[in-house]
Amino acid sequence: MTKVTYKPRVPDLMEAIFDVCYLTFDLIAGILFFAFSKGNVLFILYGILTLTLCGGDAFHLVPRVIRAVKGSNDKIRKQLGIGLQISSVTMTVFYIILLYIWKSTFYEMEAPIMLEIIIWVSAAIRIVICLLPQNNWCSEEGNLKLSIIRNTVFAVTGIGVIILYVISGNTYGYRMTRMAAAIILSFGCYLPVTLLSKKMPKIGILMIPKTCAYVWIIVMGLQLLF
Repeated sequence: MTKVTYKPRVPDLMEAIFDVCYLTFDLIAGILFFAFSKGNVLFILYGILTLTLCGGDAFHLVPRVIRAVKGSNDKIRKQLGIGLQISSVTMTVFYIILLYIWKSTFYEMEAPIMLEIIIWVSAAIRIVICLLPQNNWCSEEGNLKLSIIRNTVFAVTGIGVIILYVISGNTYGYRMTRMAAAIILSFGCYLPVTLLSKKMPKIGILMIPKTCAYVWIIVMGLQLLF
């Protein structure tokens, strides 16, 4: 019986290189925020934000890198499913931290109390839904109904944070309306993938600009730091 040798495909290897560069950038940026924060709460929050993003995404991206190099198996598929669940939770936490980054950046402004409640409640609901075993994270089929529900709730969280950064506008000359643009870009790429990738695998390419939007958010913090 001939043993089939797995041969990595060039597109998969390119994606793996991109993922490794992204995680490395996040890790270095997180260290820089803490190293140069000088006790400034804003940059400590940026450091937490960056490492939360890096740590959560690593659970999903590291198995993808391994799959690209060595091929898939049951263990990798399970790791991808669990990693996707973890990154879904940390991505939600990411937006809660962005709320507090807004509050620390524009400390003279008050966030509308109802908007803050909506962000918190929708984020909490999203996390609870993500923890439900009915999501079938480790199966090929998943759960489309729960996927639609959890991502609709997630969109509410994102819209709430977008509104905050639109409200603050160009206060202090920070041009943080760019933050709203980055969040819109990330959601515009993420939602089609999470809802349609099972039937249209090629749409997964949108995760690259989605990831670039998160890098942009971190770069905005680094610009303030330096």
